[in-house]
Amino acid sequence: MDVDELALYPRRAREMTREALADTRVVVVNGARQVGKSTLAHEIATATPGARELYLDEAAVRAAARLDPDGVVHHEGLLLIDEIQRVPELLLSIKREVDLDPRPGRYLLTGSARLLGLRDIPDSLPGRSETIELWPLSQGEIDRRPDGFVDSVFRHGPDLKVPQSTLRRANYIERAIRGGYPEAVHRSTFRRRARFFESYISDLVHRDVRQVSDIERPADIRRLLNVLAGRMGGLAVIDNLSSDLGIARSTIKRYLDLLELIYVIHRIPAWSSNATTRAVATPKLIMVDSGLGAHLAGLTPGRVADVTAPVGPLVENFALGEIERQLTWAEEPARLYHYRDRDGMEVDGILERASGEIVGIEVKAAETVRAEDFRGLQHLARRLGDRLIAGFVLYAGRQILPFGERMRALPLAALWEADPSS
Repeated sequence: MDVDELALYPRRAREMTREALADTRVVVVNGARQVGKSTLAHEIATATPGARELYLDEAAVRAAARLDPDGVVHHEGLLLIDEIQRVPELLLSIKREVDLDPRPGRYLLTGSARLLGLRDIPDSLPGRSETIELWPLSQGEIDRRPDGFVDSVFRHGPDLKVPQSTLRRANYIERAIRGGYPEAVHRSTFRRRARFFESYISDLVHRDVRQVSDIERPADIRRLLNVLAGRMGGLAVIDNLSSDLGIARSTIKRYLDLLELIYVIHRIPAWSSNATTRAVATPKLIMVDSGLGAHLAGLTPGRVADVTAPVGPLVENFALGEIERQLTWAEEPARLYHYRDRDGMEVDGILERASGEIVGIEVKAAETVRAEDFRGLQHLARRLGDRLIAGFVLYAGRQILPFGERMRALPLAALWEADPSS
């Protein structure tokens, strides 16, 4: 990329990567293509004396790596190997190197697929490596805001404070359609972003997927992507997808696994507890980037202005994606779930920390909020008692509004405006 996105948008993963290299032998930066992994890794290598860089997208470098993997990975200082999934046999040579010389900061690897899920990887690096997931840009990275919602809700609960927002519903929809790929954010018009997304999808189907699996009919992957984008924020029911697309259930399952492996989709697991035994265990599916999802779903600026357009699922996908990004750097170790039971009661997002305490989250695309919007959160409160720290409805309005004990409506901008230290 000609424009240095790190200079424009400093990544929170940069400091995390540096910290990991200080005490870990192998650090892996994983994420979707075009999210800035190579740029981030190059910036770190350039600032490290004695570092060497290998880029496996170059044919000559790949050939050398396959011919002499032991020789290629031998280096006294930091060795950056970009797109390691292209020559996975290098991992065995790296394992031998770090076993012989266990100094921290030996290798910085990047990959466009979750390494442990790749079919050709002969061995992993348990106890020797740390993985840092790099998502598309967060709104806080774009706007240089705190990005502290996750830590704030556990630290302050319903007393969380954020500035009154100046954003309106149209502003949030515009952000969701833009997404967070640095190249898409750089482009100032919808038409130019659409060209980027279409090229991205083409490369995804014809190159990235083929790197990790034998796909007989690439067109089926594109059809599946369109259907998934049209159902983002919904349950990932494999039988329904199989029936609608006329593709075998086993094939749909394999394709979903592949799309998650290469960071196109993300499945949010279902949450349940002994107090809520009627929970449905099907995961919820979101697109890793809401802009790509909007493009696949045909959500143009003109269409989202129509009152019948499915804006709600898009905004929900956008909000849950922002939370997933924050979980990669939040100080509070927590996981994101969704909740839905057989009686139709649901909560869009549930943050649970290791101690078992929970924060419930509903997402609304409207500029107003009603008591009925808290129905699912109140349901959880009755069953969980003090385990529920707070319930929040994130909406497109401007103010924090109280809706009873532990229940608050927050502007969607709280996701990136919340500062846990304030």
